[in-house]
Amino acid sequence: MQQTARTVVIHEFGGPEVLQVEDRQLGDPGPGEVRIRHHACGLNFIDVYQRTGLYPLDLPHALGMEAAGLIEAVGEGVTHLEPGQRAAYAATPSGAYCEARVMPAAQVCPLPDGISFDAAAAMMLKGMTVEYLFHRTTPLKRGDTVLFHAAAGGVGLIACQWAKSEGITLIGTAGTDEKCSLAQFNGAAHCINYRTENFAERVAEITQGKGVNVVMDSVGADTFEGSLDCLKPLGMMISFGNASGPVPPLNIGILGQKGSLKITRPTLFTHISDQTVCQAMARRLFGKVEGGEVKIHIDQRFPLDQVADAHRALEARQTTGSTILDI
Repeated sequence: MQQTARTVVIHEFGGPEVLQVEDRQLGDPGPGEVRIRHHACGLNFIDVYQRTGLYPLDLPHALGMEAAGLIEAVGEGVTHLEPGQRAAYAATPSGAYCEARVMPAAQVCPLPDGISFDAAAAMMLKGMTVEYLFHRTTPLKRGDTVLFHAAAGGVGLIACQWAKSEGITLIGTAGTDEKCSLAQFNGAAHCINYRTENFAERVAEITQGKGVNVVMDSVGADTFEGSLDCLKPLGMMISFGNASGPVPPLNIGILGQKGSLKITRPTLFTHISDQTVCQAMARRLFGKVEGGEVKIHIDQRFPLDQVADAHRALEARQTTGSTILDI
């Protein structure tokens, strides 16, 4: 008998109300594919961007970019996974908000026994994002200073701990004093409440006017201009998200005027498109978690059929740490 899996699908772009839970057919994996039965899946801002159409998808389309569970079947040519194995992933195409799915195997990673399904679902996209920010985007070394926006979010709390584990001074920003305290508890050397302080002025005070080596900014429009003012000459601006809206068009001459700055707009999916790189990134992340250098904070959880409420909480910036959907 043909299996089905409850899956979150959108048929049009819009607010959280467009998210629908449907039964979808679940077949057998073809060459290079696996079928995975999920135990939990993660929630990320990219899911919101896809739901609203900021990052367009062909409709109808399932949502969700990361999950963890058990491999049920493998297709021809898949050698790094086998039925019954624990696994986790952050990958395209989207479709992780579901009970089970058939998907390409290359970005699905064997999950160590010491990491729970919940933690894995909460950390794959966020943790591998931190891995590429700190190891694959621009050279960073012990003693360097970075400014990290949204430091109490899912990516931010991992970044705070990651920076501390590698001797990098992280200055965070967050929207409440409570979130600032959380970021500092997790390793941020300083955290600025951007609602009550001018973060660029505070960064200048903290660094004694020198500025930071790198800015890591997933907020976008609200923080972009101030972030450029926080950089040292020859510093690197990493814009890797736009939670407050897209960054406006940039007059590239500004970079020269502000100290020969560099700027990049990377995405995780460029890095993990190479299977070997993806698996290496996951192993480094797993090592950080298993070694106790990074702890995964799951501060919100919702059942799959309440996914719209989860999106509302994320967009309202009512969340800290990671959010997962229970399957």
